[in-house]
Amino acid sequence: MPIFLFIFIIMPIAEMAVLIQVGSAIGVFNTIGFVLLTAVIGAWLLRQQGLATLLKANQRLNSGELPAKEVAEGLILAVGGVFLLTPGFITDAVGFLCLLPFSRHWLAAQALKRMVVSSQSGGFYFRAGGGRSPFGDDPSGDRSNPFGRQRPFDREGGGDIIEGEYRDETKTDRDRLDKK
Repeated sequence: MPIFLFIFIIMPIAEMAVLIQVGSAIGVFNTIGFVLLTAVIGAWLLRQQGLATLLKANQRLNSGELPAKEVAEGLILAVGGVFLLTPGFITDAVGFLCLLPFSRHWLAAQALKRMVVSSQSGGFYFRAGGGRSPFGDDPSGDRSNPFGRQRPFDREGGGDIIEGEYRDETKTDRDRLDKK
């Protein structure tokens, strides 16, 4: 409840107060111009940083690694984009912090300390707050690394791999449908 109070009551009041102060100092049209300029710059930064993060995530997936850091950064970028599209200087400052690489990396590291990311059978499982995965072992591995274990497809801990072949002996598609 306190976070909703902050977001929906305190934050708009603070934004209005700052907009009134800036508007009285530099004028209404200059204030509107600055708000629009920050939105345009923010959209450009969001596109640039979002594409870079997407490419990094794709590279990690192609190399068989779990892109947990990139997923966290993508969520932070989305939040930053929302803040930049919201009119006001306070939200713009928070939005730019979410979009700038050095602060985004730090925020992602903090988020991943509290998040469990696991992979099982090609699917991903995310849970905020830490704890254990429903798939068994804690996937984050070494807790000193804020991004946890990043290679879920390695077979370091053993585990049996059963290989086999099968042959479908149904004669027609209709036979396959009748078996279900």
